[in-house]
Amino acid sequence: MSRICELTGRGRQVGHNVSHANNKTKRVFLPNLQNVTLISDSLERSVRLRVSTHGLRSVEHVGGLDNWLLKTADTKLSLRARRLKREIAKKAAGAQAA
Repeated sequence: MSRICELTGRGRQVGHNVSHANNKTKRVFLPNLQNVTLISDSLERSVRLRVSTHGLRSVEHVGGLDNWLLKTADTKLSLRARRLKREIAKKAAGAQAA
């Protein structure tokens, strides 16, 4: 399983450990990923995703999973999140037509 947030697309970053003698060695900064269960209001079910804590705060700020997915570009989302977005969009389009 790759260490990439399914909602924001945040992945690992590369940097240096710098010693007192200013020697630099490569190191990796990993995102703080959590397995969370988010509730979709329009689909009326819960969804398990692997999300960074930054992404989780962003979802809460925007007003929930449905709003976040509809506002986010597909290029940032994982395959599972894109499928979920498509389901939510279909449900929203069906509700507007009725």
